[in-house]
Amino acid sequence: MEEHQLIQQLKNEKTRNNAFKELINLYQERLYWHIRRMVLSHDDTDDVLQNTFIKIYKNIHNFKEESALFSWMYRIATNEAITFLNKKAKLKGFSSDEMQEVMITNLQADEYFDGDEIQLKLQQAISKLPEKQRLVFNMKYFDDLKYEEISEILSTSIGALKASYHHAVKKIEEYITNH
Repeated sequence: MEEHQLIQQLKNEKTRNNAFKELINLYQERLYWHIRRMVLSHDDTDDVLQNTFIKIYKNIHNFKEESALFSWMYRIATNEAITFLNKKAKLKGFSSDEMQEVMITNLQADEYFDGDEIQLKLQQAISKLPEKQRLVFNMKYFDDLKYEEISEILSTSIGALKASYHHAVKKIEEYITNH
């Protein structure tokens, strides 16, 4: 089914539920892994993913089709994950950096994390990046998104994204080399 057709079905009350099931089938895994790379915990990812799909369902009628549906959903998922992390940090009385440290520590004990030492070191390096660089790196490196897509999702110029990615890669290389 073409994207435009799916959007029209999502906006139609009669076809909305079936179209939404199709939307979930198409994007659930990609959004899960996008969110998971931000919040790191499987259980937290499930919560954020559920909230993301609820927001998509409630707000699909506001989608103006000025960007790809995928970009719009990624923006919602990204915002939901950031909001979740900020609330979690505030509840625990942590700064964003302290929250990242706690999440990395918890990742080592996460039964769903099956990465080796190198993958854990990469996650530690990524957690040290400023939020914008972390987002850009994850979207480019793991999600294999084009700069144009990331630009739509984050509402940032392609030049700024390229610079953020370049700085992120350098910082990650430096961290891995020194640790």
